[in-house]
Amino acid sequence: MSGGTPVAGGYVRQRHNQGKLLDWRDLEDDASSRPPTYSIPALRRARTRKEVVETVIWLIAVCIIYYGDRRSNLISLLCWDGRIKRTALYLSLVGVALDLGLNLYSTFFLCGPQKLYEKNEALLSIAPCIIMLGFLLFCLLSFALWPIWCFLSIPLLFTLFMAVMVISPYLLIGPLRLSEFAARAD
Repeated sequence: MSGGTPVAGGYVRQRHNQGKLLDWRDLEDDASSRPPTYSIPALRRARTRKEVVETVIWLIAVCIIYYGDRRSNLISLLCWDGRIKRTALYLSLVGVALDLGLNLYSTFFLCGPQKLYEKNEALLSIAPCIIMLGFLLFCLLSFALWPIWCFLSIPLLFTLFMAVMVISPYLLIGPLRLSEFAARAD
């Protein structure tokens, strides 16, 4: 900019003629000759399809847990409703604990100082057990909840399962470990 006075890292134009336009050179580098710049408010970024699906799944899961069968919530239904087949429910809860134990074992205890092929062999032997146990648990829970929700028990359980899958990456379980490639200060 021409004719400016340096002030705090920038230039401030000194305008001597406040209202008159003497010739075309006065328009040169003048702030009034430039188009006005409006401050645009920070726009929120568009949500991805994955975020929208996760949000919808969470809303449905919260509604299922909170509203239950429109008379009481899901937790009180599981505890005190006589329509639920208790044997199937208790077997499925024991299976959930077993499935969770196998998942934790395959995630954390197989991360020791073993060779890579040993870890892969152990995971390949556990994976079919986890999958079959999960399918059996889904069937048992569907059978246990069928008297309350009929055919809606299948999408209900699937939605709750997906809600658990959405939250599982955000859980911080286990000690934090330094990366092998992290820069060290000492």
